[in-house]
Amino acid sequence: MTPITEVEGRRLALSNLEKVLYPATGFTKGELLHYYATAAEFLLPHLRDRPMSFLRYPDGPDGQVFFAKNVPPGTPEWVTTAEVPRSEGPARMVLVQDLPTLMWAANLVTEFHTPQWVVEAPGEADRLVLDLDPGAPATVVECCEVALWLRERLAADGIEAYAKTSGSKGLHLLAGLEPTPSGRVTEYAKELAVAAEKELPRLVVHRMTRNLRAGKVFVDWSQNAARKTTAAPYTLRARAEPSVSAPVTWEEVAECRVASRLVFRAPDIAPRLEEYGDLLAPLLDGGRAGSLPAP
Repeated sequence: MTPITEVEGRRLALSNLEKVLYPATGFTKGELLHYYATAAEFLLPHLRDRPMSFLRYPDGPDGQVFFAKNVPPGTPEWVTTAEVPRSEGPARMVLVQDLPTLMWAANLVTEFHTPQWVVEAPGEADRLVLDLDPGAPATVVECCEVALWLRERLAADGIEAYAKTSGSKGLHLLAGLEPTPSGRVTEYAKELAVAAEKELPRLVVHRMTRNLRAGKVFVDWSQNAARKTTAAPYTLRARAEPSVSAPVTWEEVAECRVASRLVFRAPDIAPRLEEYGDLLAPLLDGGRAGSLPAP
């Protein structure tokens, strides 16, 4: 029998709590739900008002993994949804606005991915994102070196950058923006990636071409496109272990000499939140939103 849980007055059926999702560590679905419940206060503000793309892995990272953008069948009527423009025509998508919705979505075993815009202003980015993706034998250590250069370059344009691990091999840089058309943000992000490659040619590549990427960091600027999404802060990832896309301090970035130093798993997050609070909180208040330099 599926246990029914009440979350803030909403009745939820949470299923298969004993199921092991991450065989490498024995991490179960119950632990996944517990993780999302404890991180919710910090995760929810980063999801709010952003149409949600779910990367689902109901049988763990080794099973079937698939992207779901449209409202899934069986979605409770109390879950907020919104119509969102897409190139193939408008689609209805989920907004994770509260704890019951978060727990319902987490029960589907989900990575949370968001666009760089909110539902009231589709295609008007209030975030800039740069995804630093290392090609072996490069690791997050090289990503950190590139991140420090990009941080200074952004600061020169009056834009303050924040960092989080991707939860996979790399690093994400985020900055708050005055709402700006996604196309313009994409152009600017590409300019940054090209400048980084010019300045750090041994370290950086701005093109996705696989055979250029060995031992280098691909600065992926394309996630600023209106149709693209990025793993949200504090989401668990469908990897061998229950790794999390975790905000990090610039000190941690500057001091990273060993890749394992910047791997954070679900049990590591509560102590970090206790110590640092939400390191990405400045992105939420709009108070530090930068504007792009004129093209």
